[in-house]
Amino acid sequence: MTDTQDIPALMHSLGQRARAASATLAFATPARKQAALEAAAEAILAEKATILAANARDLDHGREKGLSPAMMDRLMLDDARIDAMAEGLSAVAAQEDPVGRILAEWDRPSGLHIRRVATPLGVIGVIYESRPNVTADAGALCLKAGNAVILRGGSESFHSSRAIHACLVAGLRAAELPEDAIQLIPTRDRAAVREMLTMTDTIDVIVPRGGKGLVGLVQREARVPVFAHLEGIVHVYVDRAADAEKARAVVLNAKTRRPGICGAAECLLLHRDIAETLGRELRDALSEAGVELREDEAAWGQEFLDMIMAVRVVDDLDQAIAHIRRYGSGHTDAIITEDMAARDRFFERLDSAILMHNASTQFADGGEFGMGAEIGIATGKLHARGPVGAAQLTSFKYLVEGSGTTRP
Repeated sequence: MTDTQDIPALMHSLGQRARAASATLAFATPARKQAALEAAAEAILAEKATILAANARDLDHGREKGLSPAMMDRLMLDDARIDAMAEGLSAVAAQEDPVGRILAEWDRPSGLHIRRVATPLGVIGVIYESRPNVTADAGALCLKAGNAVILRGGSESFHSSRAIHACLVAGLRAAELPEDAIQLIPTRDRAAVREMLTMTDTIDVIVPRGGKGLVGLVQREARVPVFAHLEGIVHVYVDRAADAEKARAVVLNAKTRRPGICGAAECLLLHRDIAETLGRELRDALSEAGVELREDEAAWGQEFLDMIMAVRVVDDLDQAIAHIRRYGSGHTDAIITEDMAARDRFFERLDSAILMHNASTQFADGGEFGMGAEIGIATGKLHARGPVGAAQLTSFKYLVEGSGTTRP
């Protein structure tokens, strides 16, 4: 732990060390970055007992704080989740290196040859809550894209994040890359977050991953550019042309598989024509699964992250679209229908980062998109949008070649 009075000096040191590390990472070979991630995956598995012991301390702390069951689920690690974390690191390691990709290439009448080439962003600050696996995901993706990263995990996952971070550093050490490439802020003090938001000299972009309160704070106070990861007010609209079996499977999975993640469905919209037939079956099935249904207007636009779900009957597809436009967060929304014209209208008229058809919103995840992992779901419209993987953590530069070419 660090005293509050030392936090400005602490953060300055972290920033300077990250900036120095980023200069080396910018030209690190793909093989060396891959080796670091593979070694980190091996360390995660080798240190499973240590990580579980650290997580047990965090779970005790969470119970003392009175965290909800869904939030405790976000915090909890077990053998399977640790194995998945290691698999995610290995998957990112095996991906094509995003740095140096030629994004476009052309010749000009002047004789110039121009290439637009992917480059690292530099230093990324990641602020996240509860889920300790984000430590591994964010560290891996930033490294793969040639960026240094400063991680600020949630106070609930303090011990788990430290244990996972140690494995990432072991991977860097094994590959002879700068250990300062992945740093974890060693304090729960929130003053570190506020300090981080002003570090324009050393941090190039901030990625907040958490609830509305955290993201709102970052957007209000950050002087560093931000990739916004807003709340997941996720809707599932069941159209009058929905297949009943698909609807039951998708709605139950979208809500109950893991209700505490950002891709969990928070509002069920039912076409009036099926409200008392298939819609009644769906409501009964959700209730039997332990979901509390709230059918009043006050529930609309809420992110519950729990076994609670808003329900609304709408007159038609257009009213469903209007509802999502007003109450959604632009994260993920789904339609269940066999009417392809309805699907196309839903896809055309809504502008959420992810739109789904006949599929659970719990697939709103970078790993499920084939990215190996994600640093978050960006709901803004500039630079990165949707699942943010390694490729989205790059910028670009122009390489211009001539042969003594001059401009008339």
